[in-house]
Amino acid sequence: MIRPLLIACLTFAAAAAQAAPQDNAATPAAPLAATAPAPAAPAAPAIVGDAARGEQLTYTCQGCHGVTGYKNAYPNYHVPKLGGQAAAYLSNALHEYKTGKRKHPTMQAQAESFTDQDIADIAVYLSGLK
Repeated sequence: MIRPLLIACLTFAAAAAQAAPQDNAATPAAPLAATAPAPAAPAAPAIVGDAARGEQLTYTCQGCHGVTGYKNAYPNYHVPKLGGQAAAYLSNALHEYKTGKRKHPTMQAQAESFTDQDIADIAVYLSGLK
């Protein structure tokens, strides 16, 4: 009588073990999928200035800055000479006027109408003047 009871218990235990969820502690966990960093956005191509186009765009600059021969229309009003300045300086100055970082109503109005290409063209032209 004990023997059939023992066999029944062992059979029941074996069936229960098969039906129970497996303990994954003994099984190594699957490695986490490596997440690759998002690809960097392609860098915008550098803008190259066109001096010939810059000369056309600086026509109105000559009234105050006197680009040709530096003859200023306002002899009693100090206006910086632009011819021969570094292109990077000129570009930075125009961008700062455009964004309002530099304050001057006339220059802000002029710079707001310029695209980044216009600014590069103007800077290349003016920096090439002696």
